[in-house]
Amino acid sequence: MTLHPTDIFHSFYSLIHHFVLRFKMLAIFHKAFAHPPDELNSPASYKGAKKPKVPEETLREFLSHHPDNTFSMSFGEAAVLAYVRPERHFSFRPRLFCAIDDIYCLFLGTLNNLCSLNKQYGLTKGTDEAMFVIEAYKTLRDRGPYPADQVVKGLDGSFAFVVYDSKVGTVFAALGSDGGVKLYWGIAADGSVVISDDLDVIKEGCAKSFAPFPTGCMFHSEGGLMSFEHPMNKLKAMPRVDSEGVMCGANFKVDKYTRVNSIPRVGSQANWMEWEQH
Repeated sequence: MTLHPTDIFHSFYSLIHHFVLRFKMLAIFHKAFAHPPDELNSPASYKGAKKPKVPEETLREFLSHHPDNTFSMSFGEAAVLAYVRPERHFSFRPRLFCAIDDIYCLFLGTLNNLCSLNKQYGLTKGTDEAMFVIEAYKTLRDRGPYPADQVVKGLDGSFAFVVYDSKVGTVFAALGSDGGVKLYWGIAADGSVVISDDLDVIKEGCAKSFAPFPTGCMFHSEGGLMSFEHPMNKLKAMPRVDSEGVMCGANFKVDKYTRVNSIPRVGSQANWMEWEQH
């Protein structure tokens, strides 16, 4: 039987997608270092039988699901990062975890234009997705010439990432707009922010105070949540009710009729930490 090149491509893509789905990651940040939208917190979380858990319990549960191949790092009470190591090495997989200069990145998915991005930023050919995201973050943090939404919008592919800058306690997360990678976030019992692609862990740890992380959006611990696809439009919280009729953490959608008040700055004043709260 002769396979058409298109069939081979789709088979290879399906194989990559299969392993993308198998990788799991977890990030928890103390409420003092991350300020998610209030609408993510549901009062119903404290009325039912299942209540939100403290971060330590959520981490233990995540690690117990994969006892032999998980890795975790704690930063005092400020943050926890954890991920499931791949069972085998696949050269086409991007690095899931990377640390450079006390900046840590958890990355899921792939960037189709990684080679051109590395060239644009003056990075070596061996720079993978997680390493690139850290370098892009450093450029933004140090007052790069482009606003953050423009940088993230330039990433072509199915991706999600969480960056933690342990020197300054900054959190930066984003999810691609194509929906190829799923990401969820919620509120723990102590008000900490929990971010993971493991829906079961999110549900157990956050009770009803969780929601899908909005596609095409990015979150910064100081600047809040915004759409990098439509940076001039505000985000609108959409009530979300589960199958039991209970109010959960809100979804967030771009409000096409409400514009951001300020005009984005250009040049060195377009620091990513200055984007408007939504």
